[in-house]
Amino acid sequence: MQDRSLRMPSDDEIAAINAQHLIETPLRPADLLFVFGTRDDAAERADAAVRLWRDGFARCSIVSGGITPGDDRSECEIIKAAMVAGGVPAERILEEHRAQNTGENVIFSLPVIEAALGLANIKSVICLGNSWTARRYPMTLQRHWPEVEKMLVMVDSFAVPRAHWHTVPEFRRRVLTEWDKIEPYRARGFIAEWPVA
Repeated sequence: MQDRSLRMPSDDEIAAINAQHLIETPLRPADLLFVFGTRDDAAERADAAVRLWRDGFARCSIVSGGITPGDDRSECEIIKAAMVAGGVPAERILEEHRAQNTGENVIFSLPVIEAALGLANIKSVICLGNSWTARRYPMTLQRHWPEVEKMLVMVDSFAVPRAHWHTVPEFRRRVLTEWDKIEPYRARGFIAEWPVA
């Protein structure tokens, strides 16, 4: 069976992904920055979190991500250390060290947020993650925490404008892999529609 993520998308599919998946949201200060863990581009993720902190977009953060092959430190530990090195106060960063996927990022983080801040006190969240996963972060959050307003910030290290993702084979593979997950995940109840009209 051919790997669908290796296909060359049509112009219509490229346009649909750019419009529906790689969503740019206006940013305003949020109650919480939710930093989703990663094996790829952790430095870019931490740098973006530091910029958001310095620019006043989040008063506190949670970093979620467990241990992955090749390192004995959790994704949370790696990203938080880089954020602290960049100037974010350690006490302003909540930690979740078990998650192995986006669903677990959210499911395991909610009790941490509740214990430290109270979920009812959080009205808005900025989701920070890889560009290729894009709206699946807020869609997962929407499934488990629909009450909160969600914004999205994406990062990657590819040296092309994001709308040209299809011109770089590895970028194309990553985007198509994630795009192909949206409908099956929605059908299985892992994610919910976002943005909500």
